[in-house]
Amino acid sequence: MSITSQDIDTKGKNSYSFDEFVANRENLDWYRDEPFLQKAVEKFTGSEFEQIHERILSFSPTVSSKWNRLAVQSARPEVRPHMLHYDAFNHRIDRVVRPMETQLLEKGVFGEGLFSSQMTAWESFVKRMLIHQLGEAGVTCPLTCTHGLIALMEEFPDEIHPELQEILMQTKEGVNGEFAIGAQFMSEIQGGSDLPANLLEAVPDGKNYRLYGNKFFCSVAHADYSVVTAKISGSNNVSTFIVPSWLPGNKEKEKRNDYQINRIKWKMGTAEVPTGEFQYNGALAYPIGPKDKGIAVAVGIVLTLSRLEIGIACAGFMLRASREANLYSEFRSVFGRKIKDYPLAASKLKLIENAAQRTTAGAFKIYDLFLRLEKPLNPGLKSDHPLEIRKQLFNLRELILLQKIGATKEGVEVLREAISVFAGHGVMEEFSSLPRIFRDVVVNEQWEGPRNLLLTQIYRDISRVADWYPPFDFVRHVLDGASPEIIQTFSVQLEDLLQRPVLGEVSEGSMEAAMEWDVFCSSFFKAYQEVALAEIKESGII
Repeated sequence: MSITSQDIDTKGKNSYSFDEFVANRENLDWYRDEPFLQKAVEKFTGSEFEQIHERILSFSPTVSSKWNRLAVQSARPEVRPHMLHYDAFNHRIDRVVRPMETQLLEKGVFGEGLFSSQMTAWESFVKRMLIHQLGEAGVTCPLTCTHGLIALMEEFPDEIHPELQEILMQTKEGVNGEFAIGAQFMSEIQGGSDLPANLLEAVPDGKNYRLYGNKFFCSVAHADYSVVTAKISGSNNVSTFIVPSWLPGNKEKEKRNDYQINRIKWKMGTAEVPTGEFQYNGALAYPIGPKDKGIAVAVGIVLTLSRLEIGIACAGFMLRASREANLYSEFRSVFGRKIKDYPLAASKLKLIENAAQRTTAGAFKIYDLFLRLEKPLNPGLKSDHPLEIRKQLFNLRELILLQKIGATKEGVEVLREAISVFAGHGVMEEFSSLPRIFRDVVVNEQWEGPRNLLLTQIYRDISRVADWYPPFDFVRHVLDGASPEIIQTFSVQLEDLLQRPVLGEVSEGSMEAAMEWDVFCSSFFKAYQEVALAEIKESGII
């Protein structure tokens, strides 16, 4: 029996195709095809809903399609940011080289004017939640840092430094359609999150300062302006400064403001945003805020907004993970059945969807409190407000911290479970963006204060206010809407843990108490999210 050329062409041929799944995924609209998100928007925006809804419907196809393609292309390992330290004539320029796709995406995202006075807070919030579904993509960290820079300048208007008003206009409203980009450089090699350990020195120079020393974790290395913490010569107090990357007329010449970028770090995630190590050699810096309150300014304003944004990002990550895992489970058949028709897979898909909706609901509820309290930043634990307002400010402070550690930890778990729905294809980065987003959320878990640091802060905060805000009242107010049994359970647990050596010397007892505190915070915040989720589902909207 002879084999013909036709036999060769057909022998062993596999006609299986992913085209249907890919087409369905590419045709998804991240807002139109997410009814729960629309329901949350309607509940929290009230009379603004119709206008915001129409604007988001118009915006969503761009982020779901065009910007998503750019994000995927800019994530390729061979185009990751790198340094070009010298030009052809041996001039030190420290150019941060980034791919064209990232620059196009950045221009589009910043061109939306998300922090402009022309855009409402809720419209910006929803648009940012959609943009976060791209992953870091080289734009979301810059966006968050720019938000913090704007808030800082608005909080401390300064007539002595007219340059700051110009910077505010460039970052918030844009100039000739171009928006400047902000960054925040606070960590040093010896301290990390321990800002009091900063050694970067600020030397007075008339009304301005000159910076000398090193910053070790400088994300958004390509930014136009940065918020930098340093100690003024002869002082042990950390102060806050705004530092231009280039002085007027020097950006085109690539002549930096007396500092050097030593290298770009190789990170596990958020690889598209360049994180550098900076050496300051007399960089011009503008002081902002009280000179002896730099840590309170930096943490209370800039880091508070960053931590708040991380919660929004995790909601976006999980919504995308849930949507794409469900889509694949409806497409893919194994052993004669669709993935979704296996109880084990169906149960995982349900858990992923619940986590995504719960995290989204919690993010909306916390942001709503933030807006209702008129965007409070840096309230501290003491204030002149009436007691009930002080309690609400404290609730917001702790909820932002709880959301940061809770949503990032669960985000890692949810992304991992979603990847497992795809099996082997789930780890193929040309097949899915979920592995990239998984790495991004792992990094977000460490940025702006790692878990142990924030768990410690929450414990100290609740202990310090117990005289005017008893633990039972705190639990009752935060979990307003939960069953009396749930409130009672968490109240008893909290009161018990506050008497335990959670922050004591290392011993069997203190380690056990510390582990229980970790579990308590996770469970307590999930209970808050469950209340938020129930409020949306029971709203009767859509």
